[in-house]
Amino acid sequence: MAVPKRRLSRANSRARRSQWKATPVQLVKTIENGKVTYSLPHRARVVEDAAGTPLFMEYKGRKVADA
Repeated sequence: MAVPKRRLSRANSRARRSQWKATPVQLVKTIENGKVTYSLPHRARVVEDAAGTPLFMEYKGRKVADA
């Protein structure tokens, strides 16, 4: 781990920290059977039956894993 040779001033350390910014989450809106759902792009989604029991995971219309 890098160890600083000298102590940084408060102003410098706070200026460095101020460069970190949070980015908003990008959601994809999909409509299935009249129901609107939002999901993260490029992620597998859980396919559920009518009772809400998870059946399997799907990505781009293909089954990728059992739930």
